[in-house]
Amino acid sequence: MKALKVLIVGAGIGGLTHALCLSRAGHRVTVLEANPRAEFLGAGVQISPNATKVLQAIGLEPGLSQRATQPENSIFRHWRTGATIHHAPLGSAVKERFGAPYYHLLRSDLMALLTDAIAKDSRIDVVYGAKVVAFEAGDDAVFVDSLDGQFMGQVLVGADGIHSIIRQGLLGEQLPRFTGQVAWRFLVPTASLDARAFSPAVTAWWGPGQHFVHYVVGQGQWMNCVCVLGASQWAEESWVQPGEITDVLADFRDWHPSLRALIEAADVPDIYKWALFDRPELPRWGAGPVTLLGDACHATLPFLAQGAAMAIEDAAVLSRCLSEGADIPGSLKRYEDLRKSRTTYVQRASQRNGWVYHARPPLTWLRDLITPWAGQRTMTRLYDYNAL
Repeated sequence: MKALKVLIVGAGIGGLTHALCLSRAGHRVTVLEANPRAEFLGAGVQISPNATKVLQAIGLEPGLSQRATQPENSIFRHWRTGATIHHAPLGSAVKERFGAPYYHLLRSDLMALLTDAIAKDSRIDVVYGAKVVAFEAGDDAVFVDSLDGQFMGQVLVGADGIHSIIRQGLLGEQLPRFTGQVAWRFLVPTASLDARAFSPAVTAWWGPGQHFVHYVVGQGQWMNCVCVLGASQWAEESWVQPGEITDVLADFRDWHPSLRALIEAADVPDIYKWALFDRPELPRWGAGPVTLLGDACHATLPFLAQGAAMAIEDAAVLSRCLSEGADIPGSLKRYEDLRKSRTTYVQRASQRNGWVYHARPPLTWLRDLITPWAGQRTMTRLYDYNAL
């Protein structure tokens, strides 16, 4: 297919990755972002080999090598005793087996790598402060109306997250479902920690009805912490509701002393709580020259650490479909057909992992018994995938 003019709504990880993939295939891209500037919300992000391959292909490997860390292991521990339930090698073992590294880094660092690459790319324009309010698709063009004016392209990609205005325009309003779970997230300066207590690994502590995950980011300067527990109700779907360290300590009051020491060392002004919502599986992702990408079409719970990876995979596959297809609607339908079964599997596996992580006795003995086998099987299915 000849060079296209593509409009992308949303300048998050998925939207920016897609812009770079499209540019490298010779297409022109305009990214419309509602925020007035580049938004670097969030703390840590895990980039598994299936996503790393794509980021390497768009030229980000030097920056990743400099800014990211490679965990040596994944460790699952008992919430009270600290005993190891399961241990799996990462680091060089994962790179050798799956052909790319497993990275941990600050989301702000990944966003900086993407925005820096885009700033050097003459085929990509990013328009900040362009809040999209409507779009209209014709036979030969798509028109997008924003508070910053109207934009025209041949393809429209909604990469605008779980609250996607493009999805709403395609399928109507779809209210999110509260999962009955909320999460704390915060960063801890590693300089304040006893290095003997925390290895360079991604560590998950499993307890009845809740769990706690931590790993190093920011060139070793920070420990990223995410912990999830049950809640009866929640009014707001938000990433940025502030919390108090005393509340986190209360939620984990009976847990292992080293974990409580980690919480007590938190960077107090930056503790946030957010509810976990999901949405029903969509009957379709697009129509004509319009489609969706990332959380806009398959919002994923965090229990497999694959939310960012799925958006990155989408970006690569959609770019190839547009470059290789004979017509735009057919190319977008091929993209959906290629991606839907995989993203549905990840959504459902993430939901299932929520039950696994939070199992209560007597089911914990069965979970602990089958985790090594099930974990290896899931890792292979996730990391062997090559979106390129």
